[in-house]
Amino acid sequence: MQAEVQMAMGETGIIIRSMRMEDIPQVVVLDRMSFSLPWTESAYRYELTENSMSQLWVAEQPDRDGQNCLVGMIVIWLILDEAHVATLAVHPEYRRLGIAASLLAAGLSAAIRSGAVQATLEVRASNLSAQLLYQRFGFEMVGLRRRYYRDNNEDAWIMTVSGLDDQYLAWLAAQSWKRKPAE
Repeated sequence: MQAEVQMAMGETGIIIRSMRMEDIPQVVVLDRMSFSLPWTESAYRYELTENSMSQLWVAEQPDRDGQNCLVGMIVIWLILDEAHVATLAVHPEYRRLGIAASLLAAGLSAAIRSGAVQATLEVRASNLSAQLLYQRFGFEMVGLRRRYYRDNNEDAWIMTVSGLDDQYLAWLAAQSWKRKPAE
């Protein structure tokens, strides 16, 4: 089970914390808004309660009434010394605010502290903005899964980052990923 961790995101008021059971209904809605092949509620319940290799995080922001609104989530599987980013989503109204990057940083930080030395993921070949996000974190395209996505048979790029160590953890902690790469 993952440790309870919270991370505030500056002036935006976003909090990143471990996912809890009561988050699942909002996570499922977010997943449906974000993907044509969303996970089921039972899949999230399994990840949260039965998969000891799973780390789940959410991003939330207080709404006008002071209630916390879930605006993003990430699921990472720890497989031996590899972190596999299984899913990452941000509410459409909150995209391009750095929430996905903050979730990825929090997830990778936790994975490194749990022994991960590399991370991998699949991303739609057409999802250029996600590919650019992952490249900011050092992920490189290492392969292609042809016809990976069942909804439209789209290819998926396999992206990997190696060298997840104390230096990379310090880079994450310094929020260096917020800086735009040099042109």
